[in-house]
Order: sequence, then structure tokens, then C-alpha cells
Amino acid sequence: MAGTSETGETMPLLQHNSQRLRVVCLLAVLLAAAPAMAQIWGPLTLDELKAETQRRADRNLPPIAGIKPDDARAAIAQLHNLERETWAAAWIANGERYMKEARSHEGTSSQQAREAYYQAWHNFSTGRWPSEKLSPGKQKAYERALDAFQAYGKLLDPPIQTVQFPFEGKQVTAYLRLPKSAKPVPLVFGINGLDSRKEDVIARVDDFLKLGIGVFAVDMPGTGQSPILVDIGSERIFSAALDWLQTRKDIDSKRIVVQGRSWSGYWAALMAYTEKDRIRGAVVHGVGIHGFFQPEWQKKSFTTREYLFDIFPARATIYGAKTEEEYLAYGPKLSLLTRGFLDKPAAPMIVVNGERDTQQPIADLYLMMKHGDPKDAWVNPAGGHMGRSPGWTSRDVFTKVVLPWIARRLEVTQTVATQ
Repeated sequence: MAGTSETGETMPLLQHNSQRLRVVCLLAVLLAAAPAMAQIWGPLTLDELKAETQRRADRNLPPIAGIKPDDARAAIAQLHNLERETWAAAWIANGERYMKEARSHEGTSSQQAREAYYQAWHNFSTGRWPSEKLSPGKQKAYERALDAFQAYGKLLDPPIQTVQFPFEGKQVTAYLRLPKSAKPVPLVFGINGLDSRKEDVIARVDDFLKLGIGVFAVDMPGTGQSPILVDIGSERIFSAALDWLQTRKDIDSKRIVVQGRSWSGYWAALMAYTEKDRIRGAVVHGVGIHGFFQPEWQKKSFTTREYLFDIFPARATIYGAKTEEEYLAYGPKLSLLTRGFLDKPAAPMIVVNGERDTQQPIADLYLMMKHGDPKDAWVNPAGGHMGRSPGWTSRDVFTKVVLPWIARRLEVTQTVATQ
């Protein structure tokens, strides 16, 4: 028997069980104070963290996907302890080097400047991972990531627009990128997950643009620049965004699909119910809607090696929870089963995940299939979180499953690009 790694690869049961025992034994000591601790919270030792970070960079695996292997080596060389500030500083150094390079290319090569700003953003963002709320250095890395991303987005053609929509007396920052095709255009409404941000959602959306589809990206509650935390009713911020999008003459408000990923699969599913008359469908990619919120699953998932580190602190920050007890008690209230949504009429949905996901229970996907309106589903029997496995990369799942489904729901007839 074996456990699974973040790619769906197996590891010996002895290693898996000894790792679980080590983490579980630490829970009582660490969990209550975890969000405020200066040190990275499990499950890896410093040497293991260094090796795993490099492995993921070499194999282009989350959350290091897109980081150049040499940049990972440079950052790892600066990791002399498990302090969050040390992690942030190592990646900030990489980011600042790319910012200097990007500025040197401005005025001479927009392409080189654009790529350097992209790498700067990516390194800064890795420094703030999984949450900018966990230390001052991570907050600094996040702010620098926003600076780099703004510079990157302006150099794209068409550019990424930074937009704002009204919400309860405030202006919420989001992004919009529209193709050059005739307007109004259909739209993907993208929401980031627990440890990604709206910048990740819209950074590389050329596949959509080639099909004449625009992309809107907004931070989910409790992350990035969202003004609210995760709570019952927090989905109202997405309704406010839809209200604003319907005022845009360059967007076809009758052709909008919501795309959630990982934690935000919850928001996509919820919007399929609450906004069924205003959206064409919802991609629930990563399905945490009931069992995910139960204390039993949460405690079990804290031991996963799919998540690089700080899984509990990252989850706690989006609620604003200060203790383990507070965190575990609140989650079940969010369940879509408990809230009575699952048997209500809904917009069309596709639910996507891997049978071996250690972050969100596959049982939640099957629960959704057994309730309410019929849904499309794709499950990778060998897949981990988001359905990833050695035979099905993130890119494969997107281009072969998610993108074609969105194109059909938006009635886009062009050939789907798979490069």
C-alpha cells in the first residue's frame, strides 16, 4: 500500500504513516498559534523543503510551476531556517533582480521587458505564498508582486486592464482582458483559489483570447485585495461583480461562465445556484462543498504532502480564525448541503478532480453528482488535487477538459487551441 504525492505519484506506506504521525503529534502544540507564528508550519523539515521546492521547479509543478529551476536554486541557497521572513526574502531577491532587468529593457525591447516583469511577479508571488497575511515579509513580497504585475500587464497586447467595481461603499479591484475581436464578447469569470491570486488567474489567458473569449479575474474573499473574509453570504461580492459586468457594452452579459479552481470551486458551485439565471455555466475544478468543511477531513488533510507548507495557517487566514477550535467549528456552516443548495435548480456545471486528492475529498464530487440537476464530470482515477497526475498535467486538464467545456457553454465554434 502507498500514499500519494502532489502529482499522484506513490510513496511507501511507512513513509506516509510516519509523516502523518509526526504532523498529528505536533497539532496540539502548533495549531492554536499557527496563523501568528513566524515559522513555517509543516510538514517538511528544512532539507526536505529545499529538495521538494527544487523538485517542483524542475518538473514545473505547483506552487513553483513557472519558476525557472536556476531561480529556485538561487532562492533555496538563501534558506537557512524555516522562518517565513527568510522564505519571503529569498524570493524577493530574485524578484528585484528581474525588476532591474525589466527596467533596462524598457524603451528598447518590450518583449524582453514584459518577460522580465513576468518573472519578477512570479518570484515575488512565490515569496508571498501561500498568504501575504502570514508575515510582514510576505506582505512586502505581495506588494512588490502587484507592482511587477501591473508593469507586465500593460505590456501585453491586448493589455490587462485594472478595473474596479462598487461593493458596499467600496471599490473592489479586479482585472479584465478582452480579445481584439468584435464586441461584445463572451466572458470567463475567474476566481482564484486559497493560495493563488487574481493575478494567477489572468496572467496567461491567450487560449481564451484566441477563441474570442474575454477573462475577468477577482480575488476570492479572504485573499489578495478582497475587502471581506470568507463567511456565509460572502458570495454577494461576486453578484456585485456580475452587476458591474452587465453594464459593460463590450461584454456579452448573456454569455458568462464562472471558473473556480481548488478552494474557489466552492464559489463556482455556489454561483451556479445563486446566479443560475445570469451565467451559462460553472466550472467546479476542485470540489470542496461539504465533507471538505468537516473537522475530520480538515485534520486529515493537514498531513498532506501535496501542499508545500502552511496549509492550516493559509486556510485560517481566509476566515480570520485565531484558534484551531474556532477554525474547525466554523467550516461546517459553509457546507452547501447544510445550507440547502444541492437540490435547488442550478446552471450547468462540470465538476473536475482527482480520485486521490488529499486536499479536497473526492466524495464531495460524487455528492454533487447525486443531487439536483444533472452535471458533467471528469475524474482522474490516478489524479491528485485538481486531477493532476504524471499522465495528466495541469495544462492537459485545462486544454482537454475545461477549455472545450467552456467553449461549448459560450457557443464558441472555433477550433480549440491545444498548444
